[in-house]
Amino acid sequence: MQALGHVYWIGGGSGSGKSTIARRLAAEHGLRLYSTDDVMSDHARRCSSEDCPFLTEFMAMDMDERWVNRSPAIMLETFHWFRGEGFELIVEDLLALPARPSVIAEGFRLLPHLVGPLLAAPTQALWLLPTPEFRRAALESRGSSWAIAGKTSDPETALRNLLERDRMFTDLLRKEAERLELTVIYVDTETTEDDLEGQVAEVLGL
Repeated sequence: MQALGHVYWIGGGSGSGKSTIARRLAAEHGLRLYSTDDVMSDHARRCSSEDCPFLTEFMAMDMDERWVNRSPAIMLETFHWFRGEGFELIVEDLLALPARPSVIAEGFRLLPHLVGPLLAAPTQALWLLPTPEFRRAALESRGSSWAIAGKTSDPETALRNLLERDRMFTDLLRKEAERLELTVIYVDTETTEDDLEGQVAEVLGL
């Protein structure tokens, strides 16, 4: 999609370093940063129940219904952002931005099958895929392991479900990106921020 030819896309699993790397690259290369996490609340308000039925169902649940009482597989299958609900709002936001400076968009909502058709060139996008060990270490290092789970009646079960759901989501991203011949970068506990930034910059041609 030529209208978004000035946009670089960094998707991937949770806890993979997307936000950190995008922020560093934006600062170093004079890019505008667009974080899909930052606009989730706004998009939830803008998304009708007709357009976002899974979001509507999710919002009606209490914390235990969301994170304790359902299996990770069901959590994965029914999570609204994982199904691409509201993605058209991301596109609307990006089209409303000036073409200069170029934009670096990041977040787990950037699913390969949705981003792929928008690319002027495959090198505009990549997906960071963390190992389970890296994800757990990343969450613990920023003190957010229990941010959601701690609001349930059974934090240990909730955290276990969340981690397994996110592992499954990362695997889904891998399969989808590989099927579409889009770039993935694996992130493990040996990967430093400098190394990862260098890899991402090289793929994006920055």
